[in-house]
Formats: sequence, structure tokens, C-alpha cells
Amino acid sequence: MATFAKPENALKRAGELINVGQHLDALMALHSLITSRRYRAWQKPLENIMFKYVELCVVLRKGRFAKDGLIQYRIVCQQVNVNSLEEVIKHFMHLATEKAEAARNQAQALDEALDVEDLEADKRPEDLMLSYVSGEKGKDRSDRELVTPWFKFLWETYRTVLEILRNNSKLEALYAMTAHRAFQFCKQYKRTTEFRRLCEIIRNHLANLNKYRDQRDRPDLSAPESLQLYLDTRFEQLKIATELELWQEAFRSVEDIHALMCMVKKTPKASLMVVYYAKLTEIFWISGSHLYHAYAWLKLFSLQKSFNKNLSQKDLQMIASSVVLAALSVVPFDHTHGASHAELENDKERNLRMANLINFNLDPKLDNREMLSRSALLSELVSKGVMSCASPEVKDLFHVFEHEFLPLDIAARVQPLLGKISKLGGKLATASSVPEVQLSKYLPSLEKLATLRLLQQVSQVYQTITIESLSRMIPFFDFSVVEKISVDAVKHNFITMKVDHMNGAVLFGSVDLESDTLRGHLAIVAEGLNKAWAMIYPSVKKSSKIADILPGLGDMVEKEHLKLLARKTLIEKRKEEQERQLLEMEREEESKRLKLQKITEEAEKARLISEVEQRKRERILRDIQQREIEEAQALLQEAEKRTKKKGKKPILEGEKVTKEILMEMQRTEQEKEKQEMEKKLQKLAKQMDHLERAKREEAAPLIEAAYQQRLVEEKIIHEREQEKEVELSRQRHEGDLQEKNRMSRMLESKRVFEQQVIHRRQEEYDRLRQEKEERIRQILQARKQERELKRKMLFFLKTEEERLRKQQEEEEARKREEAERKKKEEAERKAKLDEIAEKQRQREREAEEKERLRRESLLGRSTEPFSRPSDPLGNAQPVPAVAAPAATPAPGKYVPRHLRQQPAVGPAPPPELDRWGGGRRDDRPATDRWRNDSSRSFGGGSRDDRRPPGGSGSGSGSGSTWSSSRNSRVSA
Repeated sequence: MATFAKPENALKRAGELINVGQHLDALMALHSLITSRRYRAWQKPLENIMFKYVELCVVLRKGRFAKDGLIQYRIVCQQVNVNSLEEVIKHFMHLATEKAEAARNQAQALDEALDVEDLEADKRPEDLMLSYVSGEKGKDRSDRELVTPWFKFLWETYRTVLEILRNNSKLEALYAMTAHRAFQFCKQYKRTTEFRRLCEIIRNHLANLNKYRDQRDRPDLSAPESLQLYLDTRFEQLKIATELELWQEAFRSVEDIHALMCMVKKTPKASLMVVYYAKLTEIFWISGSHLYHAYAWLKLFSLQKSFNKNLSQKDLQMIASSVVLAALSVVPFDHTHGASHAELENDKERNLRMANLINFNLDPKLDNREMLSRSALLSELVSKGVMSCASPEVKDLFHVFEHEFLPLDIAARVQPLLGKISKLGGKLATASSVPEVQLSKYLPSLEKLATLRLLQQVSQVYQTITIESLSRMIPFFDFSVVEKISVDAVKHNFITMKVDHMNGAVLFGSVDLESDTLRGHLAIVAEGLNKAWAMIYPSVKKSSKIADILPGLGDMVEKEHLKLLARKTLIEKRKEEQERQLLEMEREEESKRLKLQKITEEAEKARLISEVEQRKRERILRDIQQREIEEAQALLQEAEKRTKKKGKKPILEGEKVTKEILMEMQRTEQEKEKQEMEKKLQKLAKQMDHLERAKREEAAPLIEAAYQQRLVEEKIIHEREQEKEVELSRQRHEGDLQEKNRMSRMLESKRVFEQQVIHRRQEEYDRLRQEKEERIRQILQARKQERELKRKMLFFLKTEEERLRKQQEEEEARKREEAERKKKEEAERKAKLDEIAEKQRQREREAEEKERLRRESLLGRSTEPFSRPSDPLGNAQPVPAVAAPAATPAPGKYVPRHLRQQPAVGPAPPPELDRWGGGRRDDRPATDRWRNDSSRSFGGGSRDDRRPPGGSGSGSGSGSTWSSSRNSRVSA
């Protein structure tokens, strides 16, 4: 392996080898430099080396070398200068394309030259046998050998570039451009096999992008620029697949686009979605899925109507007609009739998958018949107004097929409409993304639908009809085709018919008793008869005798039922508790396992990191040692070369020396060479000095003679130039005088024009100055008015604020005065009430004192015998004498207890009728009672309420009676 001190030396060496025709050696030299570890830092010469390297790879058709070199160069400039890698790859693809085009131009029969099924396959055995057997190769084989290798190399170039640029965020644009160029290559040369491989490569790249999310420089699909590049690539893939008629690959491309949209959860632009649904319509039509084809047309119609503002009415009518005819082309019977459960599940899954592709939201829990169906589609066409936009012929055809019942005339009504519809279609001018619309392609499906409708309606009218009559009623097909159509309809339970070729008749309906229709009718009749029987002869419910036998059975059953329910509830609670405990144990075990796993992973990660660091250090040490050994070997080789040139033998062997010894030897050798070189230079300088002195001595007289000759020649030239200059000056002076005379005639006109211009500009200036002053004056006046208005507004606001503040202060002062006045009145009222209460208490005390004195006087008088004097009126009765054991003490004198408790001798006292309200009424005025109550409420609450107030008047009598009666009770 050759080593170079600088990259430029490798480039020079490659150029020398190319000049002598050794292209392979030049490629190997550059390859060794590019793959060397010494040049891992990017520098400008490496880019020039890569340009030359890819040129040699293209010339020699070395695709593997090109791939290795580009991978190494990507590693070098990935983080420093990605644009350099982009330029190199563009140059590489440009050279490969040029070579392939040049080879194609040299070939005379391109179709035969490119008649190879697989560019990656080797030569076929028959070609090898033909090349060896035939002595002279034909022109076709020569073209094949000339063109096919270059196209193989071009295809390998595209694959290499895509592999190098995959999943790199800094090279997304170049990746997309390469994919587009590869698609165009497949389209231009009809390379279907390579196109499939290319689609699979791009699909694998996207899968790896989602799989390895922690990859460095990974593209971010959530970014709008990256998403747009990926979508453009997928849509270009879809377009090329449909143009090459690779419908299976086109459908996979549609799935790729839908997966990409689901991945980023963003809907592309409306223009791209139009292309998406347009291609879906083609794919579904080719695959025979007319229902999905109609749904795709419906989505395409909605997009065009919503987002295409330039859509003309004619184009909108054409698209709407396509939607309606596509919906009518769907067969009117259900294909899932009689299918197995597995087939129904597969059909449901397919419907969900297609609905997702068409962007129709469906509930997966619904029945399969309630998902995508012909009836639901027709209802949606009517509800969304598609029918109103369709052409009149299409509307009439829809009405005939779906709403009219014409078993004998349906073919006559449909045939002219189909003839008009077949002439409609063409390219849409205002909808460039929509393909050319040809309504004539729906004619076979519409004729089949007309046949099915005719058979359905005829089966409802006739039970038997001749084959000849039925053939005349269906002019679209022969009876053999009608028979095939009817077989599918009968299979899917759309109609019930039999063909009797022996009698030449068609039988509608079925005479079999086990047919579905007759069995359904018999079931309905049986249910009706059962209901009638139940109404005529109602069943009599017999009373149960169990209740008589076991009277407590109901309560027992109820109790047992409650016990069972309670036991069931308890069991369920225990189960739930057990499950909860198990769940908690599982959670704890899971958390412990996760913690242990995390600790293990961290330990493993730390171990891996330490191992990586250790390996890195070991690798660095090995590299250093290897580099030192290589440098020592290089120094030894140079020393051997120098010693061989000088005729000396090497002193030491290369295996026994070290780098330090070699460097010391090199340093000594360099010192010797330097000294020898200095001696040589001194000797050479002395020789050059003598030689230069001799040359100057010989050249001095020659230089003097040449100088004198040059003086003479320059003097002659100077005189000649001076004469020429004088003549030119004289001519210019004469011309200037003539020009002055000519221009002097216009001097007056010039002055007048100048005055006019100055006067006009002065007037314009004055006018503009006056306008400016007027404008300034108006602005100043407006500002003055604005300031005046602002000052007035501020004064008004300030005055209003002051007024509100004063009003608020007055209100607060008034409230304070009112509160003080109320407080003062309350204090006065309380003082008055206190004074009244005090007076009342004083009167009560005086009354109590009087009452006490009166009681004491009464008690004193009741103990002494007395005789009442005669009544002056003569009505007095004799009072019997009362024997007193002792003399009555005087009022206020102390009476002993033994004297007070002795009973008096004499008649009993009168009955106390007034104690409980009898005998005497309370003759106190109402005012006294109110006063007593009020006095008790304000200040007399401490005394006895039953005690009458003291004083004179009629109240004293009742009070004395009450007191005497109480004293008599005490005495008793």
C-alpha cells in the first residue's frame, strides 16, 4: 500500500498513472488514500481526490469501489462539510448518466438492446452458448454488450447512492432527488423489475427509520420540510407505478402513503390528496373493486369541489357524472350471502382496510353490511348533492335504475341514454390532477346492471317466460351471457330463476317447499293461526295447590334467596379482596423486578461503557504503536535508499532498530548533508561571483554604446511628436473658434429660456411654500384646539371629581351626625327609662314599707278582744266576744311565738272567697295594673309578682284580705 505525505501527492500520482494508461493502478492508489486512517479530517484536496476517484470508478465501471469510497468520504465530512459529499455524489450520478446515454446513442436498436428482464442477473446460458458457437457476433449482440453493462452500472449507481444517503437528515433533499431520478430511469426504459426493487429499498429505509429511533442524524418526519420530501417521493413512486401499469406496486405505494400520513398524523395538501384519490380510482377500477372505485371518486369529487376554486361547471358536471356512474356500476346484490364466518371476517377486515385508505371513518363494531355498501353510497350521493351536479343523461339513467319499475321497457329506456353517455368525456381543463375522464368505460357494467334490473322486475311479474322473449327484451348480450349473469344473481340470492332449455323457458320463483321465500310465508301463516287460536280459546291458568299444602313456602324461599344472595355477595367480596391482594403482590413483584432490571441494566450499561472506553484506549495505544512502527519502517527505508545511493551498506537491520535510533541516525545524516551542502554552496557562490564580474566587464562598453544610440533615436522621435502635437493644437483651436461663432447666435435664446425656467421654478417654489405654511398653520390650529379641548376636559373631570368628593364627604358627615344623634337619643331614652324605673322601685319600696306596717298593725289588733261600737245606721249585728289568753300588745310590740300560734276562741273567720277570684273582683284601674306590669318588667323583677302594690284606694282592701287570709293559713 502506497503512502503519501500529502493528499495532493496522491492526486498527482493518479494523474501520472492515467497519462500512461494505468487507470486501475490510479484507482487503487486513490482508494488506498481514501480508506487510510491518516486522513480522517476533511480538507479541500480530499474533494478533488473524490472527484477524480468517482471518474475512475465510472470509467472502469467499478461500482463496489465507488460505494466503499463514498462511505469513507461520508464518514470524513458528515459533521464538517456535508455539501462536499453532495457535490461528489451529484458528479458521480452525472458521469454515470452521461456514460449510459452515450452508450444508448451508440446503439441502433434500443428496444432489442434493453430486452433484459433483470439488470442484476448474469448472462443467460443460451447467450453464452450462442456467443461461443457463432464465429461472428451479430449486431444485436454487440449492441447488447455495449449498452446493457452501462445501464447495469447506472442502476447500481442509484442503489449505491440511496444506500449511502438513507436516513440522513442533512441529505434528505439529495436522497429525494436521487429517488426521483431512479424513478425516471425506470419509467424511461420500462424497467419494471428494477422499479419493484427500488420501491422495496425505499420502503425498507422508512421501516429502519421507524425501527431505530435513537439513530444519529435521523430525519424528523414531524418537520414540514422532511414530511413534504418523503410524501413527494411516495407520490412520484405512485405515478410511475400507474404509468408502468404495475397495479400491485401502485397499491402498495398507496399503502405506503397512508402509513406515512398515519405515522405523522398530518394530512397532506389538497393537491397531493387529489392525485392520491385519482390514482386510487384507477387502481380499484383495474382490480374490479367497483364499490371502492366509486367511494374514491366520491372523495375526489368532494376535494375538487371544496379546494379547487378554478373548477369550471363543465368539469364539475363531468366529475359528478363519473361518481354517479361509478356508483351505479356496483352490482346490486350482496356478495356475502351464504358466506362462512371466516369469509365474513375477512371481508369485514378488507372493508375496514379500504375505508382507511379512502379516509372513510367506520365503526369496526358494525355489521359488514352496514359498512361500505351500494345503498349507503347512493344515499350519500343524494345527501351530498352529487346528483344535482351530474349531467341530465346520468340523472335519467339513475332514476330509471333505482326508482322506476319498467320490466318490459327498461332496455328501451336505457339504451339511448347509454349511447349519449358513451360520447361524454375528455380531459378536464381546470382539474389537471384528475386523469382524463371517459364515461364509456362504465357501459359494460351499466348494461349488466340493466340486465339484472330487468330480470329482477320480470321475476316479480312473470312466473314463466320463453327464452326467445327474454332475449328480445335484453338487446345488450346474447342469452349465454345473460345466463352467466343470472347464475351470479341466483348465487347471491338476488333473484330466483331456473332455465329450462328443453322447453325453451325461464322459470321465476321456486316450487320447492324448502325454499327460503315459501318457508318464510309458511312461518308467517303459522304465527297468525297461533295468535287467532289464542284469542278464540284463551288458556285457563289453574291455581296451584302448593300454597295450601305449604303456607310458609314463599317466606322460606324468600329467606333462602336472600341468604344465597348474601353468600354470593360475600364470596364476590372475598374474590375481589383476593384478586386485589394478588394484584398488589404482582405490582410489588413487578416493581421489584423493574427495579432489579433497572439496576442490572445500569450496571450492564456502566460495564459496556467501561469496556468501550477500555477498548478505545487499547485501540488508541495500538494505533500509536502501529503508527510508530510504520514511521520507523519508512525512516529505515529512506535511510537504506540514501545509503544505497551513496554506495554504503546499511548499518543496522530494520527489525532491531527503534524509532528513536532511526530518528537520531536521520538527524546525524541530515547534519552531515547540511554541512556538505553549505560547502557546495560556498564554492558555487565563489564561482558565480567570478563569472558575474567577468560578464559585467565585457558588457560595460557595449551598454554605453547602446545608450548613446538610444539617445539619438529618442531625440528624433521627440522632435517628430512635438511637431505632430503643434499641428493638432492648431487644428483644435480653429475648430473651437468655429464652434464659438456658431453657438454665439443662440446665446440670447439661451438666456431667455434660462429666465423662463428660473421664473417657473420660483413660482412653483412660492406656491409650495405657501401650501406648506398653510398646512403648518392648520396643523398648529388643530393642535391648539386639541390642547384647549384637552384642558377643558381635564378641568371638567377635575371639577366633577372635586364635586363628587365633596358630596361624598358631606354624605359621610351627615351619616356621622345622624349616628351621633341616634346614639344621643338612645342614651337619653335609656336615662329616662332608668329614671322611671328608679321612681317605680322607690314607690314599690314605700308601698312595701306601708304594707309591712299595716300588716304589723293588723296582726297586733287581731290578738286583743274588742267590741265594735254600735252602727250609727242601726244595722250593726252583735259580735261575739273572743276570749284572749293575754292582753293584745300594742302595735309594733314584739309578740312571742307561743302566743302567736294559739288558736283564737270564737266563730270561724268568713270564707276567703276573694283568694281565687270569687266574692270580690279586682277593682283596680287598668292603668295601675299596666304600671305594675311595666314596673315589674323594667325594675321590679326581684319581688313577688302576686304582691299587690301599696297605697290608698280600693286596692288596699283586697290587699288586706289577701294578707289576712295568708296569715290565717300560717297560724293554722
